[in-house]
Amino acid sequence: MMEIKALASSSKGNCYLVCDGSTSLMLECGIRYSDIQRGLNFRVSQVEGCLITHEHGDHGKAVKDVMKAGINVYTSKGTAEALGVSGHRVKTIEARQSFTIGTWTVLPFETEHDAAESLGFLLVNKQGEKLLFATDTYYIKHRFNGLTHIMVEANYSMDILKENIEAGRVPAVMKKRLMRSHFSLENVKEFLKANDLSKVEEIWLLHLSDSNSDEQRFKQEIQQLTGKIVIVP
Repeated sequence: MMEIKALASSSKGNCYLVCDGSTSLMLECGIRYSDIQRGLNFRVSQVEGCLITHEHGDHGKAVKDVMKAGINVYTSKGTAEALGVSGHRVKTIEARQSFTIGTWTVLPFETEHDAAESLGFLLVNKQGEKLLFATDTYYIKHRFNGLTHIMVEANYSMDILKENIEAGRVPAVMKKRLMRSHFSLENVKEFLKANDLSKVEEIWLLHLSDSNSDEQRFKQEIQQLTGKIVIVP
């Protein structure tokens, strides 16, 4: 059984742990290393790899400390360069070129974000479970069959953003940036409707905005749309 644990999920920092019973992987390391240590009960050595989607601080903040801890980091060449990391612990990967870490097979794919070379990941274990991890993207062009777990960004909704802009709580310039870099609730719904959800066990909604989202509403609407268990870390 796949286990997923969120250590942090917001614009202040993102870090998740996934384990299939054999191999533990970290997805993002965008919080202080000391917080990662505490979140893992100081069993950092049990993590066999860290996947990083892009270079922004809320996703790669602790990368150098993670590497010092002996954990290999898997990310695109563009992201590694933007993070300023190199050496034998950095494993550069390419979109649509699969690789293995322990009992996981990982297929990176392109995402749409204001970053050097951002990626999402499809992770498959030997039990046949399939996890989609996609964050910080305003669009996902790929379609996926047989997913069992979905971890996807739901950063904002258009109506809350519009209301905040009109009230002066959010600068109007933010709208254009969000629409070209982050997944809205509306786009999440379209993405889910376009994919095969027949085997999905749970959907995780990630990276909700502090001001432009509504946790309970997002959870309820995705549950109603899909009939699946929805978790908002």
